[in-house]
Amino acid sequence: MKRNDLLTPIGIFIGITMIMFGIFSSGGLTGVVSFVQISSIVIVLGGLAAAILINFNLEEIKLTGKVLKEAFNRDEQNLRELIDLFVRLSERARREGLLALETELDEVEDPFIKKGILLAVDGIEPEVINDIMNAEISAIEERHRRGRAIIEKAAEYAPAWGMIGTLIGLVLMLKNLEDPTTLGPNMAIALLTTFYGTVLANLVFQPMAGKLINKTDQELFIKQVTIEGVIGVQSGQNPKILEEKLSAFLSDKEKQVPPEEEEEGYMEETANEA
Repeated sequence: MKRNDLLTPIGIFIGITMIMFGIFSSGGLTGVVSFVQISSIVIVLGGLAAAILINFNLEEIKLTGKVLKEAFNRDEQNLRELIDLFVRLSERARREGLLALETELDEVEDPFIKKGILLAVDGIEPEVINDIMNAEISAIEERHRRGRAIIEKAAEYAPAWGMIGTLIGLVLMLKNLEDPTTLGPNMAIALLTTFYGTVLANLVFQPMAGKLINKTDQELFIKQVTIEGVIGVQSGQNPKILEEKLSAFLSDKEKQVPPEEEEEGYMEETANEA
């Protein structure tokens, strides 16, 4: 399940706020206004768009919106719940056979898990299941890499176009040294384009690319656990052994049983003894 990731907009907001605070505390409202230079914005954004259009094909550019949206979403993936699912599937498979697992598919939303269970139900060898699912993982990783390539390239191009704007401003300034009234505006173009390009790269594009890389790593980690779970169910492993095996992927904090669950388990055990 996907939920809004508020950390991304909060981080961007805090970054912009700190920049504005630094400007305002030194120059007041006039200082803030002086940092708004339309020509500098046009140079950076226009040049950035031109470079992206040259570097990527139309199909890749169409994915930009979807990729950017992923930086504002987070996946609700509970590793403990995933392990519990495979333990339950293992218990049922040992009790009723692999074919009985087909009825469990209606409750599973993840298509990767569904695919693995179906392969297991079809009686595919564990080695073949491992190869098929790892091939899909590699394909997912490659799709994610290509998807975030635009964001990574934008992080590279933004400072470069800021520098181009700086060169434009310096050339205009040097050509008009005899007219003192042009020195200020041309110097503003020279400095502000670098400022805009650097802010875009280091506050927006690079952090977003980093977040997308982290999300990919987390997703692939969950899928590796899924492969181990599917193979364990298919090979008829003891549910307790399978649980211990998959629990190796949990962090120390995740391995700790919450107090309410521990108390609930104690009450059930007491009731059974009675």
